[in-house]
Amino acid sequence: MQDVSQAFVTAGHMIATLDPGLLRIIGLSLQVSLTAVFAATLIGLPLGAAVAAFRFPGRNALALLLNTMMGLPPVVVGLAVYLLLSRSGPLGVLGLLFTPAAMVVAQTVLITPIVAALARQTVEDLLVEYDDILRVMGAGPLRTLGTLLSEGRWSLVTTVLAGFGRASAEVGAVMIVGGNIENVTRVMTTAIALETSKGDLPMALGLGIVLMVLSLAVNFAATVLRDISRR
Repeated sequence: MQDVSQAFVTAGHMIATLDPGLLRIIGLSLQVSLTAVFAATLIGLPLGAAVAAFRFPGRNALALLLNTMMGLPPVVVGLAVYLLLSRSGPLGVLGLLFTPAAMVVAQTVLITPIVAALARQTVEDLLVEYDDILRVMGAGPLRTLGTLLSEGRWSLVTTVLAGFGRASAEVGAVMIVGGNIENVTRVMTTAIALETSKGDLPMALGLGIVLMVLSLAVNFAATVLRDISRR
């Protein structure tokens, strides 16, 4: 028990003194996760909105696929991305394996279905309210998408935050494609796993506390934005 208490004290000291090793890992974690969320937003929001707003063959199957892919096992995604980027894989010539770029790819694959599926549900709900108005206005496909995305912007922001929360907590996929290399691909989740296995509880706890604070901040922001959207 005393060891655990001492670990909390040391972790607090590392955070308060802005330990360089801790900051380096946190910085890379945010860089990877935010880049993946940006890419997933660019792909997922228009995709989800299009599936909700338009009628086309296979629409229901695509919606079902998006919902199913929300629960993709991270290790399976990591393995698939590893095979694609490995030296003998189709994208091996790019040399991305065991780099932050590979981790961004894996996280993007994981969270794009989440963003798309939640965006589809949001836009579908809005379409019930605005469908007649858009028809009367003679809105074309692009204007319809733009209007629905604009009207649902607050709810869609919470969707993006949910994607960030998923990305920042990811460990399995990024471990496989990143390799957890010190000063290169080591992020908070993989570092926690490593430091715990090494018995370095202060570092593991320090990173765990920061990760929890980030998660709390994301959930708080999502709650505030959801309340704003309901007013």
